[in-house]
Amino acid sequence: MVVTLTMNPAIDKSTSVLSIVPEKKLRCCEVDVEAGGGGINVSKAFRELGGDSIAVFPAGGMNGRLLKEKLGDLHIRYESIYTAHETREDFTVTEAGSGNQFRFVMPGRELHPGEVAQCLERISSIVPRPSIVVVSGSMPPGVPDDFVAEVASLTRQLGARCIIDTSGMPLKLAAQEGVYMLKPNMSELCSLCETEYIEQEDVEEAAHKLIKKGHCEIMVISMGPLGAMLVTKDRTEYVSAPAVKKVSAVGAGDSMTAGMVWMLEQGGTLEEMVRFGVACGTAAIMNSGTHLFKKQTAWELFDVINANTRLTK
Repeated sequence: MVVTLTMNPAIDKSTSVLSIVPEKKLRCCEVDVEAGGGGINVSKAFRELGGDSIAVFPAGGMNGRLLKEKLGDLHIRYESIYTAHETREDFTVTEAGSGNQFRFVMPGRELHPGEVAQCLERISSIVPRPSIVVVSGSMPPGVPDDFVAEVASLTRQLGARCIIDTSGMPLKLAAQEGVYMLKPNMSELCSLCETEYIEQEDVEEAAHKLIKKGHCEIMVISMGPLGAMLVTKDRTEYVSAPAVKKVSAVGAGDSMTAGMVWMLEQGGTLEEMVRFGVACGTAAIMNSGTHLFKKQTAWELFDVINANTRLTK
């Protein structure tokens, strides 16, 4: 059983307008409304692939009810923790004339200590016990910096694998606790290594140092349009992303995570895992607004990646 944890969920709204002009009324197209937030996006993408997961998240107010309704429509199981505050909204506007995308990310409202504690309790009470726990997305005010590390410790006690895709101090402290997989981007890798910049040719060495410190067993460094690099103590594989037309970057990282988790659950190799993750992440940027990806597109890109990787070896 896969469990995703989203501490800062959101209602994602997306629309488009011909052009963005200051101080003018901008007549937008119809608004798409989706359940969003890191772990929730992972659960949505996992569902698209045919997988079953349980999404754990705090939710409150009208947006919280809408969030649960949207997940119900997708037949995604969830465990929500009631919060006193309204769940946030994010919105994305695409300027049709230029193709530029403007993403407005609202701050989450503060969670009370009891609400934070309930999130841990809810994970520990899930039956059957999870095999993988994915923590993805930002942390709202009120969540202690060591909370993700607590999740990592709990996951270990449950005998599950913990996958972390967050940033800042929560990422650093979780790494010090030690997890199964870390999925940093280049900026987050620099933060983990306490340096301002890492050359691309030095990424493998930097990841190896963190693995030797016990921060994780597996690291997958996301390099955006360049693809990703898988690093373990005894293997490395760089996966180049196929060249596609970019429509929207919303949810691409979460789609990549979902693809990797799905392949792990299917018993795939680590090489297959990272390749399929890149395929899902690439498929996501081909979709508009806050939509993630189509399963068929992901599998087609996976075939392309496998063919290209064999050719470069």
